[in-house]
Amino acid sequence: MQVHHLGQDNTLANQFVAELRNTNIQNDRMRFRKNLERLGNIAAYEISKVLEYTTQNIETPLGIAQTDLPTQQPVIATILRAGLPFHQGVLSFFDQADNAFISAYRRHHKDGTFEINMEYVSCPDLTDRTLILCDPMLATGASLEMAVRELAEMYEPKAIHIATIIAAADGIEHLKRTLPFADLWTFAIDAELTARSYIVPGLGDAGDLAFGPKIQE
Repeated sequence: MQVHHLGQDNTLANQFVAELRNTNIQNDRMRFRKNLERLGNIAAYEISKVLEYTTQNIETPLGIAQTDLPTQQPVIATILRAGLPFHQGVLSFFDQADNAFISAYRRHHKDGTFEINMEYVSCPDLTDRTLILCDPMLATGASLEMAVRELAEMYEPKAIHIATIIAAADGIEHLKRTLPFADLWTFAIDAELTARSYIVPGLGDAGDLAFGPKIQE
């Protein structure tokens, strides 16, 4: 697995990540969702640099311009619900892409452990296509591993890219072991996971901050 750390350079992306983390700003839900979307735009642009391109002739009012354009549009997938604004940001750049949606969540137990439940997958044919799986937070990596394996077993994508905003170091190591064939793109790497597998310093619950609190299972 190749890890692309997009936050290593000084760009506006770091400002958007900082605003997502900032408790004085993040309770503005619309701004929180907008920053997720902006980072999706940037992730799409960066991933576009490694896709396949073919040279095409474009007719202009004054002649012909040769331009390298993507050979095909990727399939963009997300895990509901926190991933939706991030997904929309990627989709607004790959605006002709097909899309996939996955419903997966943590079911917590009283002893602090949890299991990942996957209830729904809607996906086009991925055969010989590029998959971009969007999820703002990479904590343990269990849900992302499950989602990728579910999609890869149904079809045979030619390339898999996982796009996230904040990734825990432990989660990255987990994906390196379990999904060595995928590429990971992230804007920040945090060192710590709590006993309940929340990222520290992280930003809290991205789904709740984007869409409002939910009843805990």
